[in-house]
Amino acid sequence: MTVRTVGVLGCGLMGSGIAQVAAAAGYRTIVREVNESTLQAGLDRIRRFLADGVARGKVTEDAQNKTLGNLTGTTNLGDLTECDIVIEAIVETLDEKRAIYQAVEAFVRPETIIASNTSSLCITELAAGTGRPHRFGGLHFFNPVPLMKLVEVIRALTTSDETNLALTSFATSLGKEPISAPDRPGFIVNRLLVPYLLDAVREYERGLGTIEDIDKGMKLGCGYPMGPFTLLDFVGLDTTYYIANIMFEEFREPRFAPPPLLKRMVLAGYHGRKTKRGFYTY
Repeated sequence: MTVRTVGVLGCGLMGSGIAQVAAAAGYRTIVREVNESTLQAGLDRIRRFLADGVARGKVTEDAQNKTLGNLTGTTNLGDLTECDIVIEAIVETLDEKRAIYQAVEAFVRPETIIASNTSSLCITELAAGTGRPHRFGGLHFFNPVPLMKLVEVIRALTTSDETNLALTSFATSLGKEPISAPDRPGFIVNRLLVPYLLDAVREYERGLGTIEDIDKGMKLGCGYPMGPFTLLDFVGLDTTYYIANIMFEEFREPRFAPPPLLKRMVLAGYHGRKTKRGFYTY
């Protein structure tokens, strides 16, 4: 399968990043949002990222112009008609994802692949909500998308060999390193990462050390780029809590159960960097 035109559903933090790397790779890229203000906020995020890259000498002006030239924003699903692949990056809600798949299928061609950037939901269950389960799969990017090299390629039970190969090849064409992940909650990375983050919260509750000392210990003692609490704030406490609940519901293992402190911080609206308050204040 040849991919020439890429559609992205959602222009939030992840969707804008996916759209940016697709456009930078030379694909005609159309990113769709539900309203004009949200769309422009996402496109402005891309412009700022590229402008900052130019200012720091990481991106050439020519590359910046080519990326922006390949990029189009829209609020109309009908503009995705020519897309060879559509990547969904909307909220982590099963019903809303199913609704957008049904809506977009009314416009795209039968051979168009639909992929989800979900970090936690079952790919097979998402595929079953479409009219093309054999042409559906998972493409899990990592934040910030333009900088993070990894993409998890998740195959549903119904994903065809051709679709799986196309998704892997597409990820590689973006300059990413794809890995094959099982269709299980958390896939590979979050399956290993989330219990580590939850353990850090539990041990902090038990008095293991201060937030700052635990973070410094894991950075300087293990060589991690950031400690668990800094990472929790970066990922989002609400996102981690949501993923942990899905994993616990699937496996019923104590290590996947969200600790009480995490639950209460989410209920209080302390979601990390995006709310200016998490384990740290920003």
